[in-house]
Amino acid sequence: MLFGWFYYDWTVLIVLPALIFTFWAQIKVNSSFNKYSQVRTSRGITGAMAARRILDANGLSNVRIEKVRGSMTDHFDPRTNVVRLSETVHDVSSVAALGVAAHEVGHAIQYARGYAPIKIRAAIIPATRIGSTLAMPLFIIGLFLASDPLILFGIVLYSLVTLFQLVTLPVEFNASSRAMKTLEGQGILYGEELSGARSVLTAAAMTYVAALATSLLSLLRLITIANRRR
Repeated sequence: MLFGWFYYDWTVLIVLPALIFTFWAQIKVNSSFNKYSQVRTSRGITGAMAARRILDANGLSNVRIEKVRGSMTDHFDPRTNVVRLSETVHDVSSVAALGVAAHEVGHAIQYARGYAPIKIRAAIIPATRIGSTLAMPLFIIGLFLASDPLILFGIVLYSLVTLFQLVTLPVEFNASSRAMKTLEGQGILYGEELSGARSVLTAAAMTYVAALATSLLSLLRLITIANRRR
């Protein structure tokens, strides 16, 4: 009874706009990536080649580049100092591939330059993992037991997840900004190619905005449910 009430009461409507935004953002990033994956670059440079050039130009010859399976599985791993590029980026000379590769290299540069938001994000990752795992179970158990401390603890833990999403936003926007400046400054992409890469990165950035909106509204929903119980 409690679980049915928790998941299907009217407070679900609080999160609905963010869920719709998330759905739209995912469609947008997929369509943009697919569109510009079909647009080949005039210089024939692949994602891996562009990443290597940008890394070396920033004195990061120690950062390795690896190929990983899948699509949109690209990421920078600061623990191993490796930029991992997906199959749809690593050996592909498309506008989308170069935009994504430059973005991930942007994260490597952030770490190397001591960019404050990415250091903060890295510092709170352990707490965020605990929060994402325990927040909802503790909140639900708190409702079931009518325990205000457990309910509050669940809300506090979930707020850590929201904080992570908030800090992630400037990190991702900055990485995309660095990517566009580098692609243009080093003459890797030209004219309409730059516009295409910007479209892909802007669409990708909207998924992070959607994630933050979802987290904020979900937190508001938890607070609303807790206040209703009182």
